[in-house]
Amino acid sequence: MILDFSQNGLTVVFEVNGDGSVVLSRLHADSDRDERPKKAVCATPVEVHLSGRNHPDDFCGARHTGTVGARDLRYVSHETLKTADGKLVKLLMSDGCMNVTLHYRFYDGVAALRTWTTVENVGNEPLGLEYVSSFSYTGLDGGEGYRDADSLEIFVPHNAWSREVNWHCYSPLEFGLERWEHYPKRGISTKRIAFSNTGTWSSKEFLPMGAVVNTSRHSAWMFQIEHNGSWNWEISDTDNMLYLKLSGPSEQENGWYKRLMPGESFESVKAAIAVGTDFDTALAEMTHCRRRLFQNSDANRSMPVIFNDYMNCLWGDPTEDRELPVIDRAAETGAEYFCMDAGWYADGAWWETVGEWKPEQTRFPHGIKYVFDYIRKKGMIPGIWLEIEVMGIQCPIAREWEDECFFMRHGKRVIDHGRYQLDFRHPRVRRYATDTVDRLVNEYGVRYLKMDYNIDGGVGTEVDSDSFGDGLLAHNRAYLSWMRETMERYPDLIWECCSSGGMRMDYAMLSMGHLQSVTDQSYYLKNAPIAALAGTAVLPEQGAIWSYPMPDGDRYETELNMINTMLGRIHLSGAITLLSPERFALVQEAIACYKTYRDELSSAVPFYPLGLPNYRDGFLCSALRFSDCIRMAVWRIDAADDCVTIPLTDFCHAAKILYPSDSDCSVSLQSACLSVQLPARYRAVLIEIK
Repeated sequence: MILDFSQNGLTVVFEVNGDGSVVLSRLHADSDRDERPKKAVCATPVEVHLSGRNHPDDFCGARHTGTVGARDLRYVSHETLKTADGKLVKLLMSDGCMNVTLHYRFYDGVAALRTWTTVENVGNEPLGLEYVSSFSYTGLDGGEGYRDADSLEIFVPHNAWSREVNWHCYSPLEFGLERWEHYPKRGISTKRIAFSNTGTWSSKEFLPMGAVVNTSRHSAWMFQIEHNGSWNWEISDTDNMLYLKLSGPSEQENGWYKRLMPGESFESVKAAIAVGTDFDTALAEMTHCRRRLFQNSDANRSMPVIFNDYMNCLWGDPTEDRELPVIDRAAETGAEYFCMDAGWYADGAWWETVGEWKPEQTRFPHGIKYVFDYIRKKGMIPGIWLEIEVMGIQCPIAREWEDECFFMRHGKRVIDHGRYQLDFRHPRVRRYATDTVDRLVNEYGVRYLKMDYNIDGGVGTEVDSDSFGDGLLAHNRAYLSWMRETMERYPDLIWECCSSGGMRMDYAMLSMGHLQSVTDQSYYLKNAPIAALAGTAVLPEQGAIWSYPMPDGDRYETELNMINTMLGRIHLSGAITLLSPERFALVQEAIACYKTYRDELSSAVPFYPLGLPNYRDGFLCSALRFSDCIRMAVWRIDAADDCVTIPLTDFCHAAKILYPSDSDCSVSLQSACLSVQLPARYRAVLIEIK
């Protein structure tokens, strides 16, 4: 039996064999016409590793392949449910003791889908879950073994504090995945290409995403794991074909184990897969998919300009006297929200004492509400920094609360960087978090929350859990539930996701959070490549990038600082009270220019005509395709040449520099190429092409 669910340029075909085993035979762009037969034992659409069950896949090693939980499953039924914007396919398989349902969520007009797995214990004995895949597909390459290796490009987004969204492209051989037939000629090895995260910072080393491009078949797969905790993905070979498997936490990598009692069910984390013919086209489909996930609000839809007083400005040391002149100048720039960052709750050192979230009186002699009222008087909406998921080890509340309110391991509270990790499954924690937000919103009139998070809670907690990882996963989901409840209670509240910048850049958080603080990078030249690549990780309308004009800089530094932000969301900061009139006018001009097209960001699609930027590139280029034009940022960092030629696939007949309006740089269109001349290093321009 053939089950064909293809639509929107996305081919998805299952085959049900005579014995009831199920194969995901095809999942790729329609342009790929590969019809190779695939064995059920190698191309299973799901993997479930059960405790105490035989693992018959020889040469498996650490790979999550050939699990008996998947091999014994047989087709039962399938159904297609119509949704408002697409369809949901549910494919049920069973082995008599365990029902496994694959969920494939399609969206109209998008060559992408979301997948997840539900496991239900329908037997009489407990089931020990050690691994449950969210997605499994075999057939990334042409099945030609080492002869096909040169056609595969594996894109990995490295991520680190202040060096976020750092993509690198590798071949399988560069990962050591040498492939050739050997006895018993199965085209299989124990080597795998694997990436994972363990802990509460979901993107502290890698973004929970990646991409594979097969250049000979003109097929590309981009994927993301939508989880704010532990996750895994791996690529390896079986039956002389490469596979891709995505999952949330596992026992092997993350200390996750779930004891599923009779009648209970478990749902994996969700993942999304977009297809195209190359990296840019797959990214475009992933962008469309993310927009279907993103639950925007009316307050945020206009994409207001945010001023935040932290970066290269007050540096977490706000007082009434310091704030008022900054507020004055922020209003003059055209900013519409003003966010007071860290430090408002303590006098002096505060790191290990946070948790009560009450304004420090000595900082605000007229009360913090006086400052917020002043912000409103200047025509802006007030916001505030909060780190609600942690409590300092010296906080008085921490001594009063029971241990079960915190992450616990081996009978001790987990401590990271002078902080305890709160467990959002506990009712006391949720009441405390809710009461804090209620007070800030109702008493002070705050309508913008910068929700920061500056520790990593590690592998998880032993409280009320089958394993450390089980406790972590339950907490991750409880926090998202609390976040959803809070945003529903205050629909006019704009929510910024921040985790030391971009340490939790995932679409579990970003399906709800209105903005993502992409980085904490404090040097504008190093901020440029992060800004250029931000569109691969987050939607343009969500990616918040700092701009912090410097008091000792020149006009070109100010221009570059502003251009860093102008293809996403402007997070303005810096020493704006010390800027010269000329440079302050450049800030005002940039914001005025931004406001002419910002409402179009929510439909723009990122692409990279020079390929993905690298931190060492002399020229950087990032572009957004709008409905009627292209807007492109070009930076000259340390290139020796003063001119760069940028190929364009779109038909264009005019190009101009949008910002700065009086630039001495120049652009010209020649055939299908754009020439950009920047006469000196450390310059940047924003270009509009029609």
